[in-house]
Amino acid sequence: MKKISLMGCPNVGKSVVFSRLTGVNVISSNYPGTTVDFTKGNTRIGGEKFELIDVPGTYSLEPTSKAEEVALYMLQEGDIVIDVVDATHLERNLYLTLEIIGRKKPTIVALNLWDETKHLGIDIDVEKLEKLLDVPVVPTCAIAGEGIKELASKVGDAKPSKTIEPMSEGERWLKIGEIIKEVQVVHHRHHTIWERIADTTVKPVTGIPIAILTILLTFLFIIVIGNWIIEHLMDPIFYNYYGPWIVGAVNSFSPEGLLHDILIGKSTVESLDFMQSFGLLTTGLYVPFDMVLPFVITFYFMLSLLEDVGYLPRLAVLVDTGLHKLGLHGSAIVPTILGFGCNVPGALATRIMETEKQRFIAATLMAIAVPCMAQSAMIFGILGRYGMKWIIIVYCTLLVLYILLGILLKKIVKGESPELLLEVPSYRKPDPLTLLKKTWTKAYGFLAEAVPFVILGVFIVNLLYVFGVIDVLSTVFSPVLTTLIGLPEGAIVALIMGFLRKDIAIGMLLPLDMSPQQLTISCIILATYFPCIATFVVMLRELGIRDMLKAAGLMIVISLTVGIIMRLILIGI
Repeated sequence: MKKISLMGCPNVGKSVVFSRLTGVNVISSNYPGTTVDFTKGNTRIGGEKFELIDVPGTYSLEPTSKAEEVALYMLQEGDIVIDVVDATHLERNLYLTLEIIGRKKPTIVALNLWDETKHLGIDIDVEKLEKLLDVPVVPTCAIAGEGIKELASKVGDAKPSKTIEPMSEGERWLKIGEIIKEVQVVHHRHHTIWERIADTTVKPVTGIPIAILTILLTFLFIIVIGNWIIEHLMDPIFYNYYGPWIVGAVNSFSPEGLLHDILIGKSTVESLDFMQSFGLLTTGLYVPFDMVLPFVITFYFMLSLLEDVGYLPRLAVLVDTGLHKLGLHGSAIVPTILGFGCNVPGALATRIMETEKQRFIAATLMAIAVPCMAQSAMIFGILGRYGMKWIIIVYCTLLVLYILLGILLKKIVKGESPELLLEVPSYRKPDPLTLLKKTWTKAYGFLAEAVPFVILGVFIVNLLYVFGVIDVLSTVFSPVLTTLIGLPEGAIVALIMGFLRKDIAIGMLLPLDMSPQQLTISCIILATYFPCIATFVVMLRELGIRDMLKAAGLMIVISLTVGIIMRLILIGI
């Protein structure tokens, strides 16, 4: 079976083209860095079956990051290349196109975002471009499906170019100038309202207040809508229907004993206790579906909206100067924001950073100071009842920690921190169906990962209690927990479970009858002390064992130090 490598610069729509050709649910976003690995799918064209590979975006075949190294490798592996080009930035994209064609691979060029060229007053002579490159060129609008059928039909016409030879960098830019002069004409036009908004959101004077307002409104939407879903949809389902049914079902074959406690804990039909029962079928399902999923859905909806509109690259430009002080650049906003959804894709997204120093700093800061949405949902749930100020204390502490630790790591971690190279797309009208599809795909991915770990965590807690392990650990760690940090001995259970799932670990704080101050300190410690096991595995793969050990040691020191400091600060509150 022949392989087709789908290549192009970041943010040109490769993943949408991939999804159109294969039907595979691939997440595509209107900002660079979404695809940091490669994704495979099968497609049948003209009766022949092909393996289609969605390759990470790259500006050049001279890789400067891990994602670009993957792109170069997949180019060499492919039998045919579909080069997806942003037709609205033809000059910038042709650099990679000439590099690919110069490798003498059978190639097709897809001029994507073709509809946008009309809005921007750009005319491209497709026939002349095809003649100059000596490979098939097909205009496409992947998000609407236009041109995809023609693109597929041209796969059999893919061929190595006879006119484009390998070139030096200088020769390549000269060739690009010649091509643009012959095939592209840009007409004068007035700025649209979207372009005026785009200018406003990039300028620091107006862009920073807009960014702050956007972030605040985003999280306000997540909290308000998430709580509404819990109160009006999920809680009635669990307490009025599922709870009485599952308790009755378990009581019918195991009215008491170890099996009964493992499945539903101490819950009864008259007194349902989904949070503190720690049953596999009560707490194990209530936490991910009722307490966490509503916030995860609303978070991913807003993230998808900001991605597809095109706001995130502008946010990267705005924070670029500040992130340079932390040894990073504006693109580090991508793993940070993804980390708020789930730390696993956040850790993977550090591949878009060019140097080992940047990847280590970005991954470490995310693991320590960026709680995932599942963890945030639990923080909202247990602290919200005492007032917003406790939630604000948690996130302000993490923000200060992110900044101070970044400044420290910039000084002590050896290596380089290059400047930001980022393609900023035009603002675009999002497609509602695409938004819903992306939200569902990400939410489903969360459930597939979270539910097994939550159930496993609840099961382990039950076993630890049954065999008396909790009592032993509480005694051993009592001096640190009670004397230095001011937490009850039972908090050790949450710390142990935090390595498995941080959201369920925070839920385990409720039965301990802690004060708002103690709960706040506990939430901060759980956020900073160690990543969950899924994130740990990904970071180990991305950073290597030596850097992962450094990061882990730093997390433990930071967590203990911040816990002691926060106890001293919160005594008077």
